[in-house]
Amino acid sequence: MFRPDFAKAGGLVPAIAQDAASGEVLMLAYMNEEAFDATIASGEVHYWSRSRKSLWHKGATSGHVQKVVSVRLDCDADAVLVLVEQAGGAACHTGHCSCFFREMKSGEENVCSPMVFDPKEVYK
Repeated sequence: MFRPDFAKAGGLVPAIAQDAASGEVLMLAYMNEEAFDATIASGEVHYWSRSRKSLWHKGATSGHVQKVVSVRLDCDADAVLVLVEQAGGAACHTGHCSCFFREMKSGEENVCSPMVFDPKEVYK
C-alpha cells in the first residue's frame, strides 16, 4: 500500500513541498496519517502543525494552497515529497516564494527567493 510508515517514523514524517514546474523546494513541514490521508483525498496539501498540534490545510487562511501534482515516498517510506502547483506564488508565511529564502554564498547572507506578498495584509 502506498503510504508512509508512520509507526517507524514515530507518527510524523517530514514532508517536502517542491514546485512541480520549476523544481524549487518551497517548504518542509510534517505529516501524520490524518494529514497524509487528507492530502490524498482532497488533492491539496495538508500538514500536521507540531506547535498547534492540529491538522493544517496549507493556504486555508492565505489562499496560497498547494495543489498536488504527485506524491512520492522515499526508499524507507519515512519521508514524503509532494510536487505541487503553488497558488498565489508564495509558500512561506513571511511572503516569500520559498521558505528557503536565505542563502549563504561566498560568505555573504543573501535573500534568494522573492517577496510575493505582505504578510501584514494577508494575515489580519
